[in-house]
Amino acid sequence: MRHTPEFEDPDDNRITSLRLAGKAPWWTTDRTVPYGHVLYAAAGMGWSADAVVARLTALGFADIALPEGPLPGRVTPDDALLSNAGGRTDHHLRWIDAGAPVPLRHILDAAGRVGRSPADVERTLISFGYRIEGGTGAPPLPETPDPRDIMLIRTNARGSGTWLERGAEVSARQVISAAALLGCGPHTAAKRLAELGCRLPYTPAAEDERIIGDGRAAVGHILSVARELDRTPAEIVARLTELGHHVPTGVPDTPEADDFVILSEHLDGRAPWSAANGVVGVQPRHVLRAALATGRSPADVAGRLAELGHRLPEHARLPEVAEEADVQLLKSLDPDRSLLDDVLLENVLCCASLTGRTPADVAARLTELGYRLPEEVAYPEIRGSAAVRP
Repeated sequence: MRHTPEFEDPDDNRITSLRLAGKAPWWTTDRTVPYGHVLYAAAGMGWSADAVVARLTALGFADIALPEGPLPGRVTPDDALLSNAGGRTDHHLRWIDAGAPVPLRHILDAAGRVGRSPADVERTLISFGYRIEGGTGAPPLPETPDPRDIMLIRTNARGSGTWLERGAEVSARQVISAAALLGCGPHTAAKRLAELGCRLPYTPAAEDERIIGDGRAAVGHILSVARELDRTPAEIVARLTELGHHVPTGVPDTPEADDFVILSEHLDGRAPWSAANGVVGVQPRHVLRAALATGRSPADVAGRLAELGHRLPEHARLPEVAEEADVQLLKSLDPDRSLLDDVLLENVLCCASLTGRTPADVAARLTELGYRLPEEVAYPEIRGSAAVRP
């Protein structure tokens, strides 16, 4: 029989309406009344759950979904909505199944919506009689709230997504992806995933954050971290591999004293570290600056950089002795221009203007250093005015 609002008691109209409004939409006697509605009605009307069940039964509702065990005597409105999979408010009511284990996804989603810890939400649902995915033997969830938890267990950002459950195995690459999605460190993501009951291929350690750094894993970074943590470079490489990060080639077993200088972008032996570029190779200007900073020859510096995984392009030509004039010339050309890029007439003229050299002199020296210039161009012998690059 389909229910219509013909009861004299307004409470009966409220208890049988989907949103306790005393008006349509209604629950009908030919449908199963979900347990979530029982809790919702108990909270909204200030009744016990048993009293709600008794009244619905008296009104002809014979099919009411209930969990095993005793029902709660008191339910708060916030607690009642924890079993709503449709959202925090009553605009979209979609009650979870009382007979099925509550998945981790629902607990974390509810915790994030109400600003409570996953452990608190889980305890409340258990007190209502819900069963939890993983059973009573599952490790306890975190006592601290974190609204990012629900996205942390999402394994596919497209469409509706897929979600991890307690006890699920998480790959190292998945930890990195989750951290990138949430804008947090991989160690933070790994530690929280472990607290949420997921299995990792490694045990998170506090020093992982330092070992990972900015995620680029440059050789200089590896050597610096090994020195800082009193580990061997091989141990840092092994841990980075375990954490799912790509490890560059050329990491020495024992670094030389100058390695920290020639691997640092500012030649000060500190981060930021130069990352190997397998396409354009190391910049000649960096080699010349490193030679001046260390007192070594450009060829010696280039050779050591090659051993450390930083190669020069094949057509690079280094002078026997590094000179500041060459460094300034290459700086005026463009610090980011590689030997694979053609040098055009306007580039030569700009260099001449910035360095006070003639275009012909600039073109000749760049050619000697291995840069490619068009052969058909006649470069002026007129000296340009010296200027300072902004």
